[in-house]
Amino acid sequence: MNRLTQRAALAATAFLLFAGAAAAQEQTIDDRINAVFSGATGWFVSFIFSPFPGTSFPWIVAWLVIAATVFTIYFGFIQFRAFPHSIALVKGDYSDPDDAGEVSHFQALATALSGTVGLGNIAGVAVAVGIGGPGATFWMILAGLMGMASKFTECTLGVKYRNEFEDGHVSGGPMYYLTKGFAERGLPGGGILAVLFSIFCILGSLGGGNMFQANQAHQALTGVLGDYPGFITGLIFAAIVFVVIIGGLKSIASVTEKVVPFMAVIYVGTALIILIMNADMIGWAFGQIFAGAFTGLGVAGGMVGALIQGFKRAAFSNEAGVGSAAIAHSAVRTKEPITEGFVSLLEPFIDTVVICTMTALVIIITQQLVIDEATGNYLLNEAGTAIRTVGDTSGVGLTAAAFGSSFSWFPTILAIAVILFAFSTMISWSYYGLKAWTFLFGEGKTKELVFKVIFCIFVIIGASASLGPVIDFSDAAIFAMAVVNIIGLYFLMPIVKREVNSYLDRLKSGEIKKFKH
Repeated sequence: MNRLTQRAALAATAFLLFAGAAAAQEQTIDDRINAVFSGATGWFVSFIFSPFPGTSFPWIVAWLVIAATVFTIYFGFIQFRAFPHSIALVKGDYSDPDDAGEVSHFQALATALSGTVGLGNIAGVAVAVGIGGPGATFWMILAGLMGMASKFTECTLGVKYRNEFEDGHVSGGPMYYLTKGFAERGLPGGGILAVLFSIFCILGSLGGGNMFQANQAHQALTGVLGDYPGFITGLIFAAIVFVVIIGGLKSIASVTEKVVPFMAVIYVGTALIILIMNADMIGWAFGQIFAGAFTGLGVAGGMVGALIQGFKRAAFSNEAGVGSAAIAHSAVRTKEPITEGFVSLLEPFIDTVVICTMTALVIIITQQLVIDEATGNYLLNEAGTAIRTVGDTSGVGLTAAAFGSSFSWFPTILAIAVILFAFSTMISWSYYGLKAWTFLFGEGKTKELVFKVIFCIFVIIGASASLGPVIDFSDAAIFAMAVVNIIGLYFLMPIVKREVNSYLDRLKSGEIKKFKH
């Protein structure tokens, strides 16, 4: 036996011993991580989701609903008026290749979508429907339509106040428009808001952009491979993510950019096939959605319970008002900031109104939810577990069961898609978190390395913790970003209004012309 073979044999033996020990200690390690994590973050979650006195309605949900409504009315339902022009911009009809920036409108939209289309559409919708019943879908759609105006506002500001460097790259996001925009209007507090946003952005990148992804990726893997300790998935993911974000293995990132859209097409295509196969039930499914939206049929908490879950999951999925997308959209190649606002409003429509609705319809049509005659509440059809309890079967497992009821092979495909979506989202959010980190602590390889190590540690924690604490912390961190960002948007929206009125006047007069490519 040569030396290489001996090393391989030793490595294999060591792995088997490790796997055996890990299996024996699964409950101990995972449970300890879960207990420590939920104990440390419980106060933060409680604050963000605390309800109005005498009600069960969280103040943060009202904060998002009111903001989306204000922007929709203030800009004259811009998400509907500008929809056709948004399509033209994505097609490149008004794109000047000589404008400053790094990517085209289409590429900026695709980049932002790669960070939002994924587990929020697969697992998040299942959580919404699982807790809030079919009626949550209606409020999710409404939140998506209203959120288009929030995304329009923040992405316009992201481009307007971005930093453009001589080498061609740009840097933007709420950190920049909060400081520069407030200074331009002579308003105090912009710097403080920028710091707060950066702190919450880092927490958001560790939560929704990291831990939730690792958690659901592990659940998808156990659905195919069988149960094994979560920290093993965490270690493997952490190692791969670290190698990519540290600057190596660029080929992996380039392959992922090609594979993830392919998996999205497979996911949406399979959903369409299931809906076509059950076309006679689509009307019934929408009936369940509307009935549940206004009566709260089968849901503890009734209509309010369905509304809360719909808006929570929509915001988690499309991130409208959160400010994260403004970081990605800021890199667009344009001299008209408002054009990227128009393009970005398509994002919640694609993410929430189209893809999330398709997931919800498949879950409803395949009848994964049944009414418990004894209590009048929804139960999970497969497990018979009270659906109000967020457990393993109400995340990606519920979506897998719905698709698997029509195609037995789909849970395996879904597991691969979840892994790819989780990986791409982690990479995107590591960039968002890193930008916030360097805004706070300055540039430098050592400072960046510290954040990247912290990010990877949270990959392991996310894979090991149970879904309940993970998703609560993820929601709380991301919504905390929205609190700061929306305050800034309220003060800066007059600037956006001037931009949109100027642009539309010039477009109407013919001053802005299409480019021939």
